[in-house]
Amino acid sequence: MGRVIAITNQKGGSGKTTTAVNLAATLGELKRRVLLVDLDPQASASNWYGIAEEGKGLFEAFTESRNLKDLIQPTCVPRVEMIPSSSWLVGVDKALAGEVGAEMILNRHLAHLSDQWDYILLDCSPTLGIVSINALVAAREILIPVEAHVMALRGLAHLLQTVETIRVRLNSGLAVAGILACRVDARTRHALEVVAQLRERFGKQVFKVVVRESIRLAECPSFGKPVTLYDPQGNGTKDYRALAKEVIKQERV
Repeated sequence: MGRVIAITNQKGGSGKTTTAVNLAATLGELKRRVLLVDLDPQASASNWYGIAEEGKGLFEAFTESRNLKDLIQPTCVPRVEMIPSSSWLVGVDKALAGEVGAEMILNRHLAHLSDQWDYILLDCSPTLGIVSINALVAAREILIPVEAHVMALRGLAHLLQTVETIRVRLNSGLAVAGILACRVDARTRHALEVVAQLRERFGKQVFKVVVRESIRLAECPSFGKPVTLYDPQGNGTKDYRALAKEVIKQERV
């Protein structure tokens, strides 16, 4: 299996889905085969790619052993496929309450998929329910988008504590692929100070690229396209292309 990366942050507005959608697209541009799995009941990534849920979908994968292969759909980007979200996912915690080994379900499903993807990206919900825990157990790495705001730094410390707990109890191989500063407005001192604090505290775990605040990035979900197709020469596209190159460079480490 290729690299399985959970894109996660328990704080809303961090750029999590923006990163999942556009990293998938830029990896696809660079000839990598990508499967994007939308694990958020709000289905933001699915809607961004213009893919509607079909029935209970992922809910049945968690509760009735439905095969993930049956849920895979093509996207508008070559080499990028998707498993869309299902609004039914909000009921997974209740459906699996008390079930032994419930946190391992997604891991078992992914193990049965073929090796046809270089990357499996898991777009997680901001709430830490059983689906998000499944993602952290199934992933080999996590990528953490962080909004360039001082409050986001506090949330990051809490998230890293959660990751450490998962690592100790359920997934000893879980590593941090990187921390990504998002929504960076270089015109404000505050945003630049937050990025500097991130680099000071977390060093090489922070990606070199930062994702700049961009009206085009905010607009493109309404058009059902990743930013690479909506604004091919814009800052958002340049930033996510640079991120994809950094992520690919990790393959050789």
